[in-house]
Amino acid sequence: MKYDFDKVINRRNTNSLKWDVEENELPMWVADMDFPAAAPIMEAIQEKLQVGALGYSIIPEAWNEAYVTWWRERHNFRIQSEWLVFTTGVLPAISSAVRKLTSPAEKVLIQTPVYNNFFNSIVNNGRFVVESPLKYDGKNYSMDFERLEEDLSDPQVSLMI
Repeated sequence: MKYDFDKVINRRNTNSLKWDVEENELPMWVADMDFPAAAPIMEAIQEKLQVGALGYSIIPEAWNEAYVTWWRERHNFRIQSEWLVFTTGVLPAISSAVRKLTSPAEKVLIQTPVYNNFFNSIVNNGRFVVESPLKYDGKNYSMDFERLEEDLSDPQVSLMI
């Protein structure tokens, strides 16, 4: 199924956290969609609304199957559904990984520039941030593998996000 990601919705003055800012400000800090949701998503939401009760739901096995299939078909990578853990978002997932895979006062490496709340997910859990900047040529960012290798050689770096 193809989808047109070029149709943009003007979300200014709609109580949008991202777009209710000064007119000349370009908000690039919120990972928010600026295009309409795909028809199958809207249909699924409408079906749920028809039930009338919007309480907590279990995560169906179809959720796992969709991820397994997507990775296999898009990247020829086979994952097991047992490897998957549902999270409510990127930041809770990062915070959980930081807590589970590191100890307080250890270092966690991130490649910058990055969403500013990644820093909070590390610092708020009592860890230290090690920045390993990407290369920037004035137009594009790319991996700085030499810098990354150097930064990862620090024995106190316990995790890279």
